[in-house]
Amino acid sequence: MVDASSAAEPAFSPLYRQVKVMITHELQAGAWKPGESIPSEQYLAVRFKVSQGTVRKAIDELAADNLLVRRQGKGTFVATHAEQQIAYRFLRLVPDAGGALGMERRLLDCRRTRAPADVARALAGKSGDAVVQLRRLLLAGAKPVVLDEIWLPGKLFKGLTADRLADYKGPMYGMFEAEFGVRMIRAEEKIRAVPADVDTARLLALRPGAPLLSVERLSFTYGDKPVELRRGLYSTEQHFYRNELN
Repeated sequence: MVDASSAAEPAFSPLYRQVKVMITHELQAGAWKPGESIPSEQYLAVRFKVSQGTVRKAIDELAADNLLVRRQGKGTFVATHAEQQIAYRFLRLVPDAGGALGMERRLLDCRRTRAPADVARALAGKSGDAVVQLRRLLLAGAKPVVLDEIWLPGKLFKGLTADRLADYKGPMYGMFEAEFGVRMIRAEEKIRAVPADVDTARLLALRPGAPLLSVERLSFTYGDKPVELRRGLYSTEQHFYRNELN
């Protein structure tokens, strides 16, 4: 049976949750890389000394959490932000007319700087820590829709430059995962309505004072470690913010 003392769950937690924690630890340690298949349920059942059904239930939850992906007839794989269904997992802006979600990116600025106190606090660091600050636009049909300000811990993103961002053709989180080994697992958001200031209105091709959604997102990797603070201003003239509640 699983050694519950080595898991982050209390001893009274259901067995499948203990197995889930053990598999998550393996993912965090890099035993299986993003996009790679994990061992079979039968193998894991033997390894953890539990039933195959217990392993299956643990994997079901990890798939629901978007940490694993099941592929019919092929097995179970470590989820990656390169996957189409994962790539825009945190982007909730949907066109009024429906259709594809993909947007063009336009980088405005990328620089290494020192973290302001509020940014350092959000990233569980200290004021003055090295950070990477990005500013970019997301465009739908050549129309700017989102202005993002992104803050990343400098230690985790050494070597991140505007040129590297421009050269990478996939989603930004895919780059963070593939080139820096940082995988975004979950995120917390705070949303409020704000008026567009003059500079923001110019970048988003709106009139000053136009209504925007301010979306502040804190993204976490394994172990609930914050690794990205993103402050986005969303134009909802032709889009709406969509979420699913379970």
